[in-house]
Amino acid sequence: MAEAPKRQDAQKKPDAQKKPVRVRFYRFKNQLKEKTAGLGIEGQGATTIDPVALAKAEAALQEMVEDYPDWIKSLINKLAEEHRRAVDTPHERRKQFEKIRRIAFDMKGQGGTFNYPLITEFADSLYNFAGPNAGMTDNHVEIIKAHIDSMRVVGNERLKGDGGESGQALKQGLAQAIAKYSPKRG
Repeated sequence: MAEAPKRQDAQKKPDAQKKPVRVRFYRFKNQLKEKTAGLGIEGQGATTIDPVALAKAEAALQEMVEDYPDWIKSLINKLAEEHRRAVDTPHERRKQFEKIRRIAFDMKGQGGTFNYPLITEFADSLYNFAGPNAGMTDNHVEIIKAHIDSMRVVGNERLKGDGGESGQALKQGLAQAIAKYSPKRG
């Protein structure tokens, strides 16, 4: 009888005699989850906010609220400059509308934070109006001007909240300007 060939796994190779590799898995606590849930990290002290630091932050925010109307004046001036460019260079209106839209986007996010929801509302309307499907006519440029003028009044008059009667009159005036200069459908 013939001998069967020897199997390779039956032969011991030097590599086969090495010790198996051990792998360790480390599971760390989700400290971010604990912090956001207000649980803190075990063994690292209290989870309360320092009252002095909180008072300083509130004072800084209050100062920013008082300065907000002055702050938005610079943004409104930028809007007005882009509006002037849209008037002067009708062939580049798309570019000016894009810039106006970016500024309006920033403004709509800030208004509510500083208790100027009319700024948010007018900036949101302007953002939507100056969008990619906006018309490029002189009438559209006039509607942009109406938005800018409305925001300027809110800042100059410091119309917080809904602005009272003045704020409602501004909203109505803007709506009338949009209706007046928008293309007639029908």
